[in-house]
Amino acid sequence: MSPPIYHSSAAPISVVNPEFCSPNWVEIFLKNKVFSLTGHDFTVKDAKKKVLFQVKKACFSLRDRVVLQDASRRPLITLRRKLFTARSTWKVFRGEGTDDADLLFIAKRSRVMQLKTTLHVFLATNTKALVPDFKVKGSYSERSCTVYLGDSSVVVAERKKQEKVKNKAPGKESLKVTICPNVDQALIVALIIIHDEINKEGESGEAAASIATNLSS
Repeated sequence: MSPPIYHSSAAPISVVNPEFCSPNWVEIFLKNKVFSLTGHDFTVKDAKKKVLFQVKKACFSLRDRVVLQDASRRPLITLRRKLFTARSTWKVFRGEGTDDADLLFIAKRSRVMQLKTTLHVFLATNTKALVPDFKVKGSYSERSCTVYLGDSSVVVAERKKQEKVKNKAPGKESLKVTICPNVDQALIVALIIIHDEINKEGESGEAAASIATNLSS
């Protein structure tokens, strides 16, 4: 397997806000009491334990909504699950808006049935949606995923589970995300949230795909 190609351009990849693009490599950490986003708020910190983002989740009977805030709790983007779609789909809006005028991007499964979840991400300006602006590939069970630029093999961010710390309280884990220079950190956090949410709602679908594969082999 060839080594990964990492994004190295000086031109910022900004979707949410250019203020979240750093000229340096950045490591951020997603921490939660039990790593299930359902019904739990959590923080995103840097390597110095400084809070970068706050994630607030509200569960509704028909629709989930997640709001990503900055460190001062200013709403940056709102993530909403789209109902009644064959491929799990989330729409992301600027601030707390939900109108088409506030739409930033859409993320959806690349296929209905998948053994490992792959998301295609289309910016609001990509109206034809023929080629994704970003891809997210990964395994929820392994707590890992990679974000790629467009339909290429260029990596813009990677998420991996940290090694367990001795005497660490049960149910706690820290997920480290490494983000390439000049890449919007708020965008990456949003894509990881969506990837995990779609993985959880599609666990039964992935099991069905595995069974179908075994039966056809």
